[in-house]
Amino acid sequence: MVLMAQPFSYRYPLVDGQGNWGAPDDPKSFAAMRYTESRLSKYAELLLSELGQGTADWVPNFDGTMQEPKMLPARLPNILLNGTTGIAVGMATDIPPHNLREVAKAAITLIEQPKTTLDQLLDIVQGPDYPTEAEIITPRAEIRKIYENGRGSVRMRAVWTKEDGAVVITALPHQVSGAKVLEQIAAQMRNKKLPMVDDLRDESDHENPTRLVIVPRSNRVDMEQVMNHLFATHRSGKKLPY
Repeated sequence: MVLMAQPFSYRYPLVDGQGNWGAPDDPKSFAAMRYTESRLSKYAELLLSELGQGTADWVPNFDGTMQEPKMLPARLPNILLNGTTGIAVGMATDIPPHNLREVAKAAITLIEQPKTTLDQLLDIVQGPDYPTEAEIITPRAEIRKIYENGRGSVRMRAVWTKEDGAVVITALPHQVSGAKVLEQIAAQMRNKKLPMVDDLRDESDHENPTRLVIVPRSNRVDMEQVMNHLFATHRSGKKLPY
């Protein structure tokens, strides 16, 4: 339930949480149940709104004490929008999350034009759409192969800008902790592998969930080169397998 309320875990949260429901750095840092409140999100209501209209069969629940719907009459394909992870004997699968508008438009296109090709659908659905705003740097040709074959990986990279000579990281790849990224950078500084970096600061807060500041030793340091090094050696860049 906690994961369903975290906007950094679910692309479209199913639960609207009030109180401390965890943070990107530590998703398990949520408060005790007595200190939090929750309700279904508007998105979740779309999965249930037609339940009383005869759209789904009802079956006994696990102990036969009540009836439950055999499936939810979702008005949207939630498994594509929020993605999922599944593990079975000898196999596993991951489905990435996608953009609601793109998936809805693609679904309507398939209904109206059943012979729509994969390439035509990929003109509508640009690729996965994760909860964070990190960049997807996988080439379009590779993304197409993932949808065609059902296998592959998506590479993501942190988003950063320059402010007053320093680098400010404003978004990290999905499920990457800002605190751990800073720990890894600090370890390289201690080992003298980043002599061009003078200081690190975590300025993340409620309004800016990700704001990591990297201060160079001088304004002559090429921060583009520094960031390329970090992308190659740290979790500021990440590969997600499917």
